[in-house]
Amino acid sequence: RFQDGQLRTLQRRLKRWRALDGPDREVYFTQQHKAGALCQSDFTHMDSLGVTIARAPFSHMAYHFVLAYSGWESCTVCFSESFESLSLGFQNALWDLGGVPVQHCTDRFSAAVSSLSERTEFTERYRGLMKHYGTSCRYINTAKPNENGCVEQRNHRFKRAVDQALMLRGSRDFSSRAEYELFLSQLLKQMNAGRSARLAEEMRCLRTLPTLRLDAQKRVQVRVGVGSTISVDRNVYSVPSRLIGETVEVRMDMETVEAWYAQKLIERMPRLRGRNRHHINYRHIIGWLVRKPGAFAQYRYRSELFPTSHFRMAYDLLCQGDNARADKEYLRLLKLASDNESAVDHVLAHLIGRSLPIAFETVEAMVRDITALASPAALVVAPVSLAAYDALLSGDVLSQAKESAS
Repeated sequence: RFQDGQLRTLQRRLKRWRALDGPDREVYFTQQHKAGALCQSDFTHMDSLGVTIARAPFSHMAYHFVLAYSGWESCTVCFSESFESLSLGFQNALWDLGGVPVQHCTDRFSAAVSSLSERTEFTERYRGLMKHYGTSCRYINTAKPNENGCVEQRNHRFKRAVDQALMLRGSRDFSSRAEYELFLSQLLKQMNAGRSARLAEEMRCLRTLPTLRLDAQKRVQVRVGVGSTISVDRNVYSVPSRLIGETVEVRMDMETVEAWYAQKLIERMPRLRGRNRHHINYRHIIGWLVRKPGAFAQYRYRSELFPTSHFRMAYDLLCQGDNARADKEYLRLLKLASDNESAVDHVLAHLIGRSLPIAFETVEAMVRDITALASPAALVVAPVSLAAYDALLSGDVLSQAKESAS
C-alpha cells in the first residue's frame, strides 16, 4: 500500500517517537566484580563444531566454569545436564584452580530436571556440593541469561576459539576422546595465560580446598525385575539373571552405571543418554532364552540381541530356510557367542561372504578350530649361562680384545 520512501519515513518517525516519548527500555547494569568473590558456570552444546572421533560424529557438551574477576576458565566434556556432570565439572575446575570462590552462580537446571521430585533431589544434592566446598549458591531468574553474563559471553568466545583452533589444526577428527580433551586443555591453558596477573590477585582471596573431593556418584536401591532388568533414571539396563528378585545398589556417575550386590561390583555399563532407552546384554539372559526360544520373536528388546551386523544377517538367512527353526538355531549361535563373540562373528562373516549355509554345527566346529589356532604355543626358554659374563668380569675377554686390536 505504501511506496518505499513513505515506509522509510514512517519507520524513521516511529523510531524518533520511541526515543522521545516511548516506553522505557530495559537497562543492563555493568557489574564491578571483586577478586575471589564470584564464579559462574553453565552447560553449552558443542555439536556445531563438527568434532569427530575416529571419523564418527562426537555429540557432546561442555561444562564451562569461569571466574568473574579474572576470566579464568575451565571446561569438562560431558553428555547431559545431569548433577553428576555438574559435580564432576565443578570439582575439576576447583582442583585445577587450587581454591574456592565465595559464591557460585548458575541457572535453574531447567534442562536437567523434568518433575518436582527430580528438582527437589537435584537441589538437595547441589546444596550439599556447595556446602562441602564452603561456597554459597545463587540462581539466576528464569529466561534471564544476562544475569549469568560472564559465562554466557565466554561460552560464545570459547566455542569460537575452539573453532579457530580446529581450523588451524587442519582437521576436526581425533583418534580418541583423550586426544580431543588434551586439545581442549592445551587451548584453555593458552587462553588463561593472558589472565595470570588478575588470577594472581584472585588466588590470594580464594578459600582453601577441602581435604577430599566429594563423591559425585548417585546411589539408589533398585529391585531386579523378572525380566532380569532394572529401571534407573527412566532407562532400562540388564543384569545377570541370578539377581532376579534381589535389591541391588546402583551407582551412577557421569558416564557409567554400576550394579553392586553385597558390596561387590556385579556389572558396569555405559550410562544411557536421554529417557526411555535400554541397554540389554544378551549374556545375561541367553541361558534362559535358549530354553524358551518361542519368546524371541516378540521379545521387547530383541534388537539388542544382534551383537554385530553379521549376526543380524545370519538370522535373516536362517529365516529364509526353515523359519520355524530359525529362532532356535540363532539362539544356539548366540549362546556360543557368549563365550567367544569375536570368533563366532569371524566365522559368520566368512560363511556369509562365500554364500555358504549357516548351521550351528558348522559354526561350532570352525570356532573350535579358530580357538585352537589362537591358543598360545608352549615356549621353552633355555637356562641362561653366565660364563660369558664371568669371563668379562675376570678380564679374559678384555685382554683378548686388546691383543686383537694391537
